[in-house]
Amino acid sequence: MRVMALDYGAKTVGVAISDPLGLTAQPVETIFRDSEESVKKSVARIKELVKENDISVIVLGFPKHLNNSEGLRCKKTIEFKDRLERNIKNVEITLWDERLTTKSSIQVLSGLSKKERDEVVDKAAATLILQGFMQANSAMFNKNDI
Repeated sequence: MRVMALDYGAKTVGVAISDPLGLTAQPVETIFRDSEESVKKSVARIKELVKENDISVIVLGFPKHLNNSEGLRCKKTIEFKDRLERNIKNVEITLWDERLTTKSSIQVLSGLSKKERDEVVDKAAATLILQGFMQANSAMFNKNDI
């Protein structure tokens, strides 16, 4: 089973995918768009990646505030999740608490220039989202029949 994680932002979607064995999270790409409302191409690209990589589950980062409240970004993320569910069939789409993943990604990438960091921070955040999901759901990935 392969899992995809998405870090949905105002103008980007960071993408990470688990390896075929479900052991590691791999950054894949950052999908850029002109405006927050123009998600059609982003959804189409995600649909392609799901098909190409035989994805069973999509984990969508859910950006709650530190106090656990939900703001505008959460509302927009739920709307994006609904859009994905209408366009991508037979794939479970789940929300995952992503608090501080972008900030953590920026710290990890601190050796890069701002331009270089801006190009990879979203897929790095998606990778952290996926790693957290995989760790919390390790039984899902351990299929040892011993």
